Amino acid sequence: MTKLIPILLLASVQLLLAQVQKEVAAPFNIKTITFVQNNQNSIPIFPLGSGFQLQFDDLYGNEADYYYEIKHCDYNWVPTAIAKNEYLDGFDNQRIQNYSNSFNTLQLYSHYTLALPNANTLGLKLSGNYLLTILNDAKEVVFSRKFILYEELANVPMQVKRARTIGNLPYKHNLEFSVNSKAINFQNPLKNLKIVLLQNGKFATAIQNIVPQYTLGAELIYKYDTETQFWAGNEFLFFENKDLRASGNNVSYIDASTAIYGSHLFTNTARANFPYSFTQDTNGSFLVQNFRASNMAIEADYAWVYFSLSAPAFGLDKNIYITGAFNNYVLTTENKMEYNQAKGIYEKALLIKQGFTGFEYTVADNKGTIDLENAIDGNFYQTENNYTALVYYKENTGRYDRVIGKGTANSLTIVN
Repeated sequence: MTKLIPILLLASVQLLLAQVQKEVAAPFNIKTITFVQNNQNSIPIFPLGSGFQLQFDDLYGNEADYYYEIKHCDYNWVPTAIAKNEYLDGFDNQRIQNYSNSFNTLQLYSHYTLALPNANTLGLKLSGNYLLTILNDAKEVVFSRKFILYEELANVPMQVKRARTIGNLPYKHNLEFSVNSKAINFQNPLKNLKIVLLQNGKFATAIQNIVPQYTLGAELIYKYDTETQFWAGNEFLFFENKDLRASGNNVSYIDASTAIYGSHLFTNTARANFPYSFTQDTNGSFLVQNFRASNMAIEADYAWVYFSLSAPAFGLDKNIYITGAFNNYVLTTENKMEYNQAKGIYEKALLIKQGFTGFEYTVADNKGTIDLENAIDGNFYQTENNYTALVYYKENTGRYDRVIGKGTANSLTIVN
């Protein structure tokens, strides 16, 4: 028994270290979290060696101290056993020093910018999955975000096709792609090579663990009928409030009688039972903009945005959330709509930084499982979506999952 106790303790420690890392949603005071590259909001998938930023606002506006920590993870988002100095050149657990306060806004806030690399964190050496955690001065986790670094060692030609199953033909997109590399001679690809497929950069609905269907010379072929299908969804909704004093696109009216302006949107109607109608959108992304200002980071204001949705009432086992890149598609109480029995509509007010904001209504059960099949706005094969394929490879003697290639495709070029 005395010999067994240390073994059990060691196993418990290893189990704790092997926990899957999940993103921690930000508290109410932290808003407009985004990865930025080349001065544009970006899906956090970057070439290894490139620079990017994490930006966010703190509505308390008290210039609080925030710190950052970077963890390297495997394909399943479990932290690797690789020492930090092997994947990170320099140090993390440093204070974010680049911040400034809002100027000429009704909503006070402090804007923070973490650039990677920087004077302390000189660079990240390995490709793969990473978790970036922001901590307060008590070293408590405030929020965390995933990002991925990839090497350009494999080609991933990809094409979007209509569903290969008759029942899903009007509703789904099917991805067909291949993987080939002149730099790597794949060892046991059925075991060592893994794929992640993303629709519009959303990690929550990713398709994983797809193995090659067959090989054609040095090329690995993926031409499945069901395993690589996504529900197509519908075009994202959006609104513009670049000028808080005037109604922009899809804004019904402005309420200027409160301390912070209110943007009341037109009531949306559930589109699942309507014919598909093309609308130019940005696939859920957002752009901070105040047309009266020059520095959008600190001169764009916040507004209460009032959403309303005319849709059949769900029971207690289903909820409707307002999601988009602006809130990282998180299913939290803050983003959950409430049913107004008297009006027969769902309602919610969210505090959002002004500009252009894409969003969608997401149905999920009480456990957070998203119901894509019964989407509020339906599924139409004509919907324009961006798709990404990431190739992970771990050699027989490898210690971590490298991301060796990235492929992209858009459903505007869909074929039968």
